[in-house]
Amino acid sequence: MFDWDDLRFLLAVARHGSTLSAARALGVSQPTVQRRLTALEERIGATLVERHPTGYRLSELGRTMLPFAEDIERSFLAFERKLMSGGEELSGTLRVTCPEGTASRLLAPLIESFRARYPELGVELIMTDRRLDLARGEAEVAVRMYEPGEDSLVARKIADSRWMIYASRSYIERRGEPQQLADLDCHSVVEFGGELADSHAARWLRRVAPEAIVAARGNSMLGVLAAVKSGVGLAPLPILLGGSEADLRPMLEPVPDLDTRIYLVMHPDLRRTARVRAFCDFVAAEIGRFRPLLIGGD
Repeated sequence: MFDWDDLRFLLAVARHGSTLSAARALGVSQPTVQRRLTALEERIGATLVERHPTGYRLSELGRTMLPFAEDIERSFLAFERKLMSGGEELSGTLRVTCPEGTASRLLAPLIESFRARYPELGVELIMTDRRLDLARGEAEVAVRMYEPGEDSLVARKIADSRWMIYASRSYIERRGEPQQLADLDCHSVVEFGGELADSHAARWLRRVAPEAIVAARGNSMLGVLAAVKSGVGLAPLPILLGGSEADLRPMLEPVPDLDTRIYLVMHPDLRRTARVRAFCDFVAAEIGRFRPLLIGGD
C-alpha cells in the first residue's frame, strides 16, 4: 500500500513541471522529491511521471490519476482547516503572506506590536509578490492590493492606497519633469515584469506611455523601487513606497486610476478562528496610524 502523503510530491511535479521547482514549492530538497516519486511508483507498480528534455510530464496513468489526487488534497486541506477552526487558543504560528513592499513598510511594524500583545502567537511572514494559494494552505491570511475573485475566499478591506509617479533627483537633473501624463511618452520608464506584468499598474503604464523607453524592468515592487532610485527612469509607485524615500520626488498629482484597496484575505473556514480573528482585528484597528504613508499628506 502506498503512502498517501507521497501524492503531495506527485501534485507538485504536475503543477511545476520539474522536480527542482516542486522541491522549492514544498520546501524540501530535489532528491527528496525524486525519492518520494520513485517510492510511490514502486508501491503501485506503474510509472506516473516521465522525464522529458524540458522537464517532467505526467504519464498517461498519471494524467488519469491526477483528478483523484487533487480530490484527496482538497479533502485533506478541508479536514485540516476544520480542525484549525475549532481551536480557540491564541498560540502557535499564523502564516501571513504579503507583497514585499507592503510587508517592509506596513506589515512588519504591525507584527512587532501584535507579538507584544499576543506573545504566545507567532507570525510567519511570507514576503512575496507571488499569489499564494490560500485554499491549498500555502498561507492562512493574505494582505492583497485587490479583492479576490475566488468564491472560496473572503476579504476584509482595511485601507486605501494612492499612487504617484516618482523619479530620483539624479533623473530629474538629467531629463527634467513631466508636466502632464502625456509627457511620459518622452521619458524613460521602469516597467513591471514577472509576477507584476499583468498588474493594474503595469497595464496603466503601457496604456498612458506606449512610446516611452523601457530603461529597466522590475520583477517585484521593491525591484521597481530600486530601479527608480538608481535614476534610470520614472515609474508609478504607491505613496507607501515612494513617499518614504528621501531621494525620490513625486511627479504630477496622485493618479486616481491607480488607487487601490488593501484587503485581508482568508479562507472562510478560518475567518472565525481565534488567531486569525485576533490578527485581522488588530491590523484593521492599527493600520489607521499609517494613513499618511498610504494616501500622502500629514
